[in-house]
Amino acid sequence: MNIAHLQETRAAKIVEMRAATTNPERFDALESEVRALDKDIKRAATLAEFERQADAKPDASANKELRSYSVGKAIREAAAGSLTGLEREQHDELSKGREVRGVMIPTAMILGETRAMTTTTAADTVATSMGGMIDRLRPVMAIQNLGATIISGLTGNLDLPKLTGGPSAYWVAEDGSTTASDSTFDKVSLSPKTVSGEMYLSRRLMLQNGVALENVLRGDLAFILAQALDGAAILGGGTNQPSGIMDVITANATAETELTDIAADLIAALEMDDVTGTTGFLTNPTIMAAARKIKDTTDRNIPVSEIFHGERIVSSNQVKTITGTPDTNPLVFGAWSNLMVGYWSGIDILANPYTDASKGGLRLHAFLDADVAVRHPEAFAWKAI
Repeated sequence: MNIAHLQETRAAKIVEMRAATTNPERFDALESEVRALDKDIKRAATLAEFERQADAKPDASANKELRSYSVGKAIREAAAGSLTGLEREQHDELSKGREVRGVMIPTAMILGETRAMTTTTAADTVATSMGGMIDRLRPVMAIQNLGATIISGLTGNLDLPKLTGGPSAYWVAEDGSTTASDSTFDKVSLSPKTVSGEMYLSRRLMLQNGVALENVLRGDLAFILAQALDGAAILGGGTNQPSGIMDVITANATAETELTDIAADLIAALEMDDVTGTTGFLTNPTIMAAARKIKDTTDRNIPVSEIFHGERIVSSNQVKTITGTPDTNPLVFGAWSNLMVGYWSGIDILANPYTDASKGGLRLHAFLDADVAVRHPEAFAWKAI
């Protein structure tokens, strides 16, 4: 039920209350209904606000500001205890109310977020890239590439309300009364989980020019953290991990064996639940290699776009082979904005010059607090092939 309808219903109940002031039992019953409507209106308004924020465009001014941010400078100065400039401003903003191990770096500078996001500060809004300075050697997260919803700047556990049931329509006789029906709500919860990785910078690399160092830091740190987040979002469910799509959703029961027919059934699974939005397939190079070899009766290779019925297809090694007899490979189809990725901080990087002091190098320990959740399970379907 939309907010306007809820408010109209509430107004009508209040009119009834005015007429029932001499009937205490009826008045009390109407009061309970109005209070319940107030709660429904609040939940619906919260849901509408989250959806509005998910569709919002990034702040262009903040994007421009972060273009001058240097990951290498932040780490070098933090190691020397003399953090300055924009890097200091970002560290101070991201560190508010948090226990920090080293220097806080915006997630945008490592993971290169390109989706619209909700933020608590302008500092968390992402820059799409750093102009032409950085050559990204490794891809961003596959789930982000497909359109997962990114929410950053979180400070506590987050409950995302979702509408699970709406009002019903009834045919009525002339001058007849309709039957009341209510919206029902549920929630999807995000709570911080920590993913960590480390890398070593040699003394010689630390002496190189800033662009070379930025390439290594953003490429390698993005690789290890994106791998962990992608793996959790797709499968997850391991120790201390979020629950991913394949962990939350039961595999599709299609009996088809041909790849194009399996893809058709996965698409149909979403259509039967009236799921809308930007959709696409996610799989691994093994499935893609098989798809590219499929031929028609004239021995002509069938285009991959036809096999997947014109839907977008993304391949990632993070979609792991399922070991068995025989081994199988997952094919996931979804409306990807229903996959929520939450960040509670920037990327906390501790520069440790002591472990490898004899070499003169620097060991970096990276920590990121994040979580993944599927907002609507019916927005995804998958099958192991």
